[in-house]
Amino acid sequence: MALVELKNICVDFPIYNVNSRSLKKNFLRLATGGSVSKDANQHIVVRSLNQISLSIKHGDRVGLIGHNGSGKSTLLRLLARIYEPTEGRLKIKGNVSPMLDLMSGMEAEFTGYENITMRGIVLGLTPNQIKKQIHEIAELTGLGDYLNMPVRTYSSGMRVRLAFAISTSIKPEILLIDEIFGAGDADFMEKARDRMVSLLNQSSIVVIATHSDELIQEFCNKALLLEGGCIKYFGTVDEALNLYHKK
Repeated sequence: MALVELKNICVDFPIYNVNSRSLKKNFLRLATGGSVSKDANQHIVVRSLNQISLSIKHGDRVGLIGHNGSGKSTLLRLLARIYEPTEGRLKIKGNVSPMLDLMSGMEAEFTGYENITMRGIVLGLTPNQIKKQIHEIAELTGLGDYLNMPVRTYSSGMRVRLAFAISTSIKPEILLIDEIFGAGDADFMEKARDRMVSLLNQSSIVVIATHSDELIQEFCNKALLLEGGCIKYFGTVDEALNLYHKK
């Protein structure tokens, strides 16, 4: 079964070639999360995640809650192996399917169908799997003959339709989602919502970052409240939302 375990995880981002004093002052004045310090070489270091320890098991649907800069996106990118921990131990059992940037990997000069094939391979699908799913993906986009045209001719809404349909063609064990709801027209969003519910039900573990309380309450059975890169609370959705809105 899928499993995610973090033990005393820290993620630091060193900042080079700047005036340390002025940068630190600006960070402390403007930043909404994380901590700013100096390393042994007197470089400014921003700690985005600080001593994170938690366990996420099969059946968990975890909503990430916190203000901008609290560490939600950094945590998702850590779980996706885009970032590596500076300190601590990360253990992941199961295939990770990140839906963090729907437009990543889209090629403007390729047709919609060509992008389906290329992006599907990037997501780990075999050519045979893509061939079996291409009709379903094309139908979800609702783009019809536009799929034979270069993506550069698409409107922004059409690109979102295509990217979403491709990204949700996976069958994930561990699904990571970062603010993907709310794009597209009403008709598409109804179909997209049904697709997402199906995807969530197929996943062993889901971790979703969103500013929507309604989505957290609908899809999640646990919530993780982050503040300044630290865990403030991990437990029931209602308690996490109550603590979040008390600020």
